[in-house]
Amino acid sequence: MNKTKNILILCTGNSCRSQIAEGWMRFYAKDKANVYSAGIETHGVNPKAITTMKEAGIDISKHTSNHINEYKDVPFDFIITVCDHAKENCPYFPSDAKRLHHNFSDPSKLVGTEEEVKVAFAKTREEIRNYCQSFVNKEL
Repeated sequence: MNKTKNILILCTGNSCRSQIAEGWMRFYAKDKANVYSAGIETHGVNPKAITTMKEAGIDISKHTSNHINEYKDVPFDFIITVCDHAKENCPYFPSDAKRLHHNFSDPSKLVGTEEEVKVAFAKTREEIRNYCQSFVNKEL
C-alpha cells in the first residue's frame, strides 16, 4: 500500500494560484495526499480565487494564506512552484522532495473590465485544473 504523500504548492503570496492549485489537488488526490499551500509572503486569499473555484464546485473559502516557514518540519514528497517569482526567490527550504515548476498566468494582475478579469480567473483555474489532474494521474 502506498503511503499518503505530502504535497506543498508554493507561490509568491499564497493568495491566488497556489490556493486554486491546493483546491484542485485536494479534489483530485482525495486521500492519496496531504496538500498544503504556502507563499514566500502572505497576502490573504484572493476573493476572486474563491469565487472562480466556487463556480467550478470547489469551496476554498476556508483556506488560509500561509508562509512557507510554517511547514519547515513537514516531510514533503513534492514541492510544486506555480509562479516564476516563487521559484526564483524561495528561501532555502531543506527537503528531499521532488521539485516541480509550472508558471501559471496570474489573473490577479490583470487590469480590465470585471468580465475580462472573470474570464482570466476562469482560464487560470482551468490551466491549474488540468495540471493537477495530470499530476495526480502521473505521480500518485
